[in-house]
Amino acid sequence: MVGDRAPLFSEWLMAPIRRNKWVYARVALAAAMISIFALVTSLFSMTVYDRVIPNNAMSSLTALAIGMGIVVIFDFVLKILRGYFVDVAGADVDSDIGDRVFDRILALRMEARQGSTGALSGLMRELESLRDFFASATLTAIVDVPFILLTIFLMWVIGGSIVIVPLIAVPVVILTAWLTNPALDRMSSQVLRHGLNKQSVLVEAIGGLEAVKVTGAANLLRRRWSVAVREHAGTALKQRLVSTIGVTVAGSVQTVAYAAIIVMGVSMIADSKMTMGGLIACSILSGRVLAPLAQIAQLLTRLNTTRVAYRALDEIMQQPTENEEGQGLRLTSLKGGIELRNLSFKYPGAQNKTLDGINITIQPGEKVALLGRVGSGKSTIARLVMGLYPADEGVVLLDGNAVRAHDLNHMRRYVGAVLQDTVLFTGSIRDNICLGRPWVDENEMIRAATVSGTHQFAGSLVNGYELQLADRGEGLSGGQRQSIAVARALAGKPPVLILDEPSSAMDPQTEGQLIAALQAEAADRTVLLITHHPSLLALVSRIILLDKGKVIADGPREAILKQLTRQPVKEAAPAQ
Repeated sequence: MVGDRAPLFSEWLMAPIRRNKWVYARVALAAAMISIFALVTSLFSMTVYDRVIPNNAMSSLTALAIGMGIVVIFDFVLKILRGYFVDVAGADVDSDIGDRVFDRILALRMEARQGSTGALSGLMRELESLRDFFASATLTAIVDVPFILLTIFLMWVIGGSIVIVPLIAVPVVILTAWLTNPALDRMSSQVLRHGLNKQSVLVEAIGGLEAVKVTGAANLLRRRWSVAVREHAGTALKQRLVSTIGVTVAGSVQTVAYAAIIVMGVSMIADSKMTMGGLIACSILSGRVLAPLAQIAQLLTRLNTTRVAYRALDEIMQQPTENEEGQGLRLTSLKGGIELRNLSFKYPGAQNKTLDGINITIQPGEKVALLGRVGSGKSTIARLVMGLYPADEGVVLLDGNAVRAHDLNHMRRYVGAVLQDTVLFTGSIRDNICLGRPWVDENEMIRAATVSGTHQFAGSLVNGYELQLADRGEGLSGGQRQSIAVARALAGKPPVLILDEPSSAMDPQTEGQLIAALQAEAADRTVLLITHHPSLLALVSRIILLDKGKVIADGPREAILKQLTRQPVKEAAPAQ
């Protein structure tokens, strides 16, 4: 049905544009007045040549010059105002759309994420294409189109049959732009794809520069970079060539049209069908007819680039997000009970299940360790408890409520997690512990840092907690980074702690101090520990053994450790 037809542009793009519609209306009005003032120039020239010069009417020339000066002043002011209004609206649209896209990326479900980090960050640059398109160039071209008809009408009034020239020239420019448009659309998609490939290689190389150097991966990445650059440069060259055709045709047609008007005008002057002033006015007006068409030819190139960028961004905006069906539960507290009921899961694109029929119940305040071989599903269970992925079968319950029924952002404030890969953010040590959370004040930060051991080394640094960290905490040791990650997880006293290899980079002494501190810190909290360090098992009272996504043993710590001593590797070596 017609009423069900999908809109041309999605709401995330149109909402900020509609909000600024009155600003754009002022811009359109200013552009219209500027176009009218441009027509005055041709009328001024015609009047001077046809009335002032033959009659030596210097007083009339003075009056005309004053009037033209006033027009120039108003034209100048209007152009300044137009630029200002466009910048104001553009900044608001850019900020709004940028916030919407960034929020959508943060809310994406992990299974919906596609492409590399570099490709995803490269797409964010395409926001600039959208902003530029919905700014002055677009609006000016749209406003100029109806003035093309007005200008042609004025040429007919002044020059009569000389209007044939623009009536032939205009379709030629439009037809050329229309014929080159499909190729530009195809090439714009290729340019974007190759550009994202290049961005992906660049981000990967810079983000892992240390690993690139020590592993000798420079040659591999250099080859990938060279291929990506050549593909992008080659496609971009073809795109510019095709777009140049349309622009060049518009320029050539404008020159030919000017010459044709002069030739026809001379003949009409000889036949007394046109005055000298009329010919000059028509030659000026012909430029006003064809100049916007040249802008439109350029605009079509940008239109294709923008359309491709919009499609790519809209694809992100249409991806499912966490809590998409509604806000979800926002409980004021959690006891920390965890239940995995008939849980099965496999990662997107994987052939085999990572978890298969898992049933685990963890009481509030219970301390449990997950042990098993690499790939047995230990870290996957942690991810599902945190709501990062939905289960394929079964359900994960937190205090009796399905995890996916919670408002996940709200729920995660009650779950302190140390992930297997320690990720720190650019900023100070303070920023990395507090993370802008209003419930983590100065005292709580110091308390968490003292428990984790961060306070011991932060106090000896020149800048202390204000030390600015580089990407991913470069400049700190692995143990120091883990210490900050533990402090981050403990801050706010969440009732559930998920610790995935929290001390793998620490020395034995530091690890021992952390264990002693955590035993007191987590006394009344639920702890889910993933480790292959036997010393950390002092934190738990229960061990669950996993192998190939299944639970193969579950019981008190001492009983399971005895079982592992009798069968050290056969069933499930405690390795991660």
